[in-house]
Amino acid sequence: MTIDWQPSCSLELLQLRAAVLHTARMYFYEQKVLEVETPILCHSIGTDPYLDFFRTDFEEKPLYLQTSPEFSMKRLLAGGVGSCYQITKSFRQGEVGRYHNPEFTMLEWYRVGFDLSALMKDVEDLLCPLLHNTGFNGPVERWAYVDVFQKYTSLNPLQFSLPAYLAVAERFNCFDAYQLCGEDHSLWLDFLFSLCVQNELGKKGVCMIYNYPACLPSLARLNKENNLLSERVEIFVNGIEMGNGYFELADAVEQEMRFEREIDLRKQNKSMVVNKDARFLAALNSGLPDCSGIAIGVDRLLMVLSGKEKIADVLAFSIENA
Repeated sequence: MTIDWQPSCSLELLQLRAAVLHTARMYFYEQKVLEVETPILCHSIGTDPYLDFFRTDFEEKPLYLQTSPEFSMKRLLAGGVGSCYQITKSFRQGEVGRYHNPEFTMLEWYRVGFDLSALMKDVEDLLCPLLHNTGFNGPVERWAYVDVFQKYTSLNPLQFSLPAYLAVAERFNCFDAYQLCGEDHSLWLDFLFSLCVQNELGKKGVCMIYNYPACLPSLARLNKENNLLSERVEIFVNGIEMGNGYFELADAVEQEMRFEREIDLRKQNKSMVVNKDARFLAALNSGLPDCSGIAIGVDRLLMVLSGKEKIADVLAFSIENA
């Protein structure tokens, strides 16, 4: 029996990964942002209704491989650690494909005192030098979600009209959209964005989409001037989503309400039952400083830098030969 033991990627890719991580660490060192390390295996997990996770047991109690270090890092922020970053492994069940591996590397950071605009400038300062010698070194684009969504769909994402949304899906030859999205506005927005908009973003460089509709808030604050919008940004290069960031929600009551809504959705979807992260909520209740944070997928960034078509091509060992 022949066993395939060889690495998934080349030595050059391993060296590129090391160089990118070194550059990130030097950037944050110069910015006086502290590198931290938090547990990968925790007693709680996020409630996102569209993310699955890995569970194990310890002393007859469940433990979860984290889909992101976000909650633990925010507990550090509430504890007074100040601006911090982390390079860590994250895990998501059932995600395998061109851009997905169940185990992946995430660069996540939080800047105390930064609003969303300052965070976007931070992302630009980190990513643009890395992309300098690639075909994606053009000027950074910034688009409000409403504007870019209307440009490629002719729809107003703040107003839900099922017939209009169906017509756009059918124009793109997607005739099963209603079966996928039903009458859920947020599902329709994600579906049409990925279908009509995303591939057009970042063809020449970094593209930032900000001020998402309030029905897609995740862990972001609502915009003070317009509560139909949330203080959220996503980063795209060559049509690939690189990262997701927020002006972070600090209201423990609002956060708990969002958890409860997501848990209800998980029950409707017949997903694995989860509980609210009590330690995270307690940290928010004690006081999270005003901050913005973002997570960047390191493996996807390496795909762009190396011109590789599959995430497996930039991993030392993909899930197929781990």
